[in-house]
Amino acid sequence: MTGPRRGRGRPSRAEAAASPGTRERILEAARAEFAERGYDKTSVRGIAKAAGVDPALVHHYFGTKDEVFAAAIELSFEPALIIPAIVGGPAEGIGERLARYFLSVWENPVTRAPLLAVIRSALTHEAAAKVLRGFVLRRLLQRVAADLDVPDPEFRAELAASHMIGIATLRYVVQVEPLASARPEDIVAMVAPTLQRYLTED
Repeated sequence: MTGPRRGRGRPSRAEAAASPGTRERILEAARAEFAERGYDKTSVRGIAKAAGVDPALVHHYFGTKDEVFAAAIELSFEPALIIPAIVGGPAEGIGERLARYFLSVWENPVTRAPLLAVIRSALTHEAAAKVLRGFVLRRLLQRVAADLDVPDPEFRAELAASHMIGIATLRYVVQVEPLASARPEDIVAMVAPTLQRYLTED
């Protein structure tokens, strides 16, 4: 004889954790929602609706809206996969590798859309700016800085990040010419030596 069946209410945490693909589906929905609506107009309820899940599952996997926002940024950059490739190669090529990777993320329409929403939101909403700062500092710059054998590695990593974010803002958000229509290879060639100096020279 079987026990009573669970009703059709909210799933338990165990059921939520065991559901295959749920976290990824929520994250993809969140990225699309932030890209389309921006930070301020995106809600946990809206993300849940787009993903076809109960809002409780969004909180279960990510906690707050800010944490979903940070995870959506990370989905575009994939720092755990890319940073070892950038900092793990020959030191003399780190500037070029960083510039080339950063531009490749922005040149890809799939990853560019949510990043545009991130930059635009951060320029006008302190909550979004705080999440972006936290992501850039904790998940990107500190990982890069940890592998730099130079004085003030975190400061140098911040300089490199500010340079690239400035380029992204002018090229993709404000669309200032001729930068907006320049070939990515030309930008890499111009920017890589500066990033190299930031990250490697004493």
